[in-house]
Amino acid sequence: MADYEVDYSEVIGKKVDCPSECGMCCLCQPEVLPEERAFFRNNHPEHLVKVNGDVPYFALALKKGRGSCVFLKNRRCTVYDHRTTYCRQYPYHIYASDRVQVELDLSCRGAWMGTGNDAMAEAKEIVSRADKRIIESLKESKAVYKEFFSICKEAGVYQDPSMLRMSVSENISMFTDLAYLSRIMDMSQIEPVMSLSGLQPETRLDMEAMEEAGRDLAMESMSSDDPLSVPVYCDKDWNWNMFMAVDGKIEWMVMDDEGELHHKAFADANDIRLRVPDAEGMRVMADYVNVLNSRDSFMGSVFSLMDQNGYEDDMANAYYGCLAVTMMDLLWRMSMLDHFMGIGSGADAVREAIIFYDMDRLDAPAIGAYV
Repeated sequence: MADYEVDYSEVIGKKVDCPSECGMCCLCQPEVLPEERAFFRNNHPEHLVKVNGDVPYFALALKKGRGSCVFLKNRRCTVYDHRTTYCRQYPYHIYASDRVQVELDLSCRGAWMGTGNDAMAEAKEIVSRADKRIIESLKESKAVYKEFFSICKEAGVYQDPSMLRMSVSENISMFTDLAYLSRIMDMSQIEPVMSLSGLQPETRLDMEAMEEAGRDLAMESMSSDDPLSVPVYCDKDWNWNMFMAVDGKIEWMVMDDEGELHHKAFADANDIRLRVPDAEGMRVMADYVNVLNSRDSFMGSVFSLMDQNGYEDDMANAYYGCLAVTMMDLLWRMSMLDHFMGIGSGADAVREAIIFYDMDRLDAPAIGAYV
């Protein structure tokens, strides 16, 4: 039996399907582990490529160097029985911190359908297969977390993470209300040690400032001319939509199965008005806040930002502020989709925004390790 704790709470009671029309996961370039390379070297050597970086690795080639995996034909995998470990794991993510947690990528439309395989059973099988890699990663991540907490205590910015999560759970509605989001973002910058207890909403909400805040966050993630680095949104009709920001304008494009980009429309970012979700939409937002609040990777991304900022901010300020900023990014993406596609601002629109956003959220740097 594995000598480590695994949290499966995000996948309990869920089912995950793999729609034949989708192929969204095949836009991610998967690493090929050492034990998997022989098959590709012997059978498809031209499709095994080396990716340079801080830690170089081998991966499968993409069509035109930017599209879907070269093995994807008619949205189905042609080497399915030999697909890589990371292909097999999707849409599950194993995150190692001072424990192990399985997270579910909500950018996968199959995670929203209520059909398919039992997510808990699949997650347990994936964890079992990854046991050796988990043990290796967990040893390193535990040491990183121990050092991080020690530095926080020495800097006087430490808070009990479980208490921060409890505070958010008790005040979920604050993170779905623009007036509270505005106050939280302000207080996280002003107060030495922020608390949600007794926090009052903005009485004079500056919508222009809120729009600017959301726009700046979203535009930063879209400011690249590399299709591999910009947000991708697989819509209800299974189109792979990409959005690139240049000089204050957003270009909406659709990538086809061969990796070609087709222009759809331009928009001036300043023309996109921030939409406010209706009551049903806010309930979907609240559910997503709960998901983020329970994810170790989200907490780990906050810790990464604290480290980058030299431990200047109290952990409470960093956590509440990051969660508020995340929800503003989500709302602006929903507003952008509505501007281009007319999705509205109800429950379905918020769900579509989460589908657009969650993959990027899970890609955020964190002090732990994805296995």
